[in-house]
Amino acid sequence: MREAEVRRLLAANLLCALAIVLATLAPAFFLDGFSVLGTHLTWLCVCSVCVATLNVILHLVLTPNRSPKRRSFGHKISRFLKCCIYFFMSCILFHAIIVLYGAPLIELVTETFLFSVLLSTFTTLQCLCLLGPNIQAWIRVFSKNGAMSIWESSLQITSVCSILGAWFGAFPIPLDWDRPWQVWPISCSLGATFGYMAGLIIAPLWIHWNRKQLTYKSR
Repeated sequence: MREAEVRRLLAANLLCALAIVLATLAPAFFLDGFSVLGTHLTWLCVCSVCVATLNVILHLVLTPNRSPKRRSFGHKISRFLKCCIYFFMSCILFHAIIVLYGAPLIELVTETFLFSVLLSTFTTLQCLCLLGPNIQAWIRVFSKNGAMSIWESSLQITSVCSILGAWFGAFPIPLDWDRPWQVWPISCSLGATFGYMAGLIIAPLWIHWNRKQLTYKSR
């Protein structure tokens, strides 16, 4: 494993974490009354757009091109449309799962859907950037010992951390604390965001510490 590639992964992950920080702080200079708690839906939109845009750019620039064939314009358009469809389906699927776990079915639909968009940005979008609209590759990566590169290992860690963060973020909601961040879905979206940022930091460090055991043999 090349140290240069691990450093590239660390730099890319730090930029993604920085995008979240900027999405939290920068809009306050342009939007009156902007805050994570006070205008949470706006923050969800801004954070999702910033992270999605940066992820697409970073993966186009930094990750290796695994598909030298089929570079026609028609193939690129078809791939892009499939990615858009997969992302939208992911948002719907996350929305349904979140409702099954106790989110309001009729009320706060916009809040729940934007939270599902944020989760899809932290998880599905990375899969689409790195693996494309290939469900079999997704299943391989998230199976035991399925990663074939440090980028796929990072994808595993950040996706799992994001979902776990969202899950843990739901615990304070039913508690009788009457805190503004207990309003749905603030604590869950903050938990997912902190989980994602933790995964961004943990992934390159874990890969560096375990680089001798990680062989990434082709399958």
